[in-house]
Amino acid sequence: MSADLGMAASTGTPAAMAAPGPATAPGLGTLEALYDAYHRQALGLALRVLGDLGEAEEVVQEAFLAAWRAGHTYDPERGSTRTWLLTLVRNRAIDVVRARRRRPVQPLDEMFDLPDTSDVQLQAALNVEAEQVAEAMVKLPIEQRETLELAYVSGFSHAEIAARVGVPVGTVKGRIRLGLDRLRQALGVPR
Repeated sequence: MSADLGMAASTGTPAAMAAPGPATAPGLGTLEALYDAYHRQALGLALRVLGDLGEAEEVVQEAFLAAWRAGHTYDPERGSTRTWLLTLVRNRAIDVVRARRRRPVQPLDEMFDLPDTSDVQLQAALNVEAEQVAEAMVKLPIEQRETLELAYVSGFSHAEIAARVGVPVGTVKGRIRLGLDRLRQALGVPR
């Protein structure tokens, strides 16, 4: 099979898929050309059948992988590459819909306690860092601490903080800068 990425003139299909040849799967370059040419239509079709973007993306990926693996079975006399690919996508999407019906999704009991999947070491490190930051914040002058809390905890903009505290925006920016510099020094963070 040719690794040519060009389109066959008569069918609008990638030349490697359109040309009959030995029974081998198309190359990765051909798969890329097919994906570029048809993935939007394939995703639209899968989304229309499934109604869920995540499942639709998975179906499209599986269909293109199947096309790459079974490219040697494609026969241009039976239909265009577009039709063949979209049929693969449609059939896989219908399979997912049928599987949903066989295995309906049941919501978890609200009283069911999910297992903790967090990284214990990371969580411990974050707790220690949070403790250190809290200790350093307490040592800041009240104006700097209040300004940093409004900016980074409450998410207020400089202008909102200035209006709330009753100082110019430049003063708010200065307090934030000075407060962050003092926190860096207290925590030993290089500049």
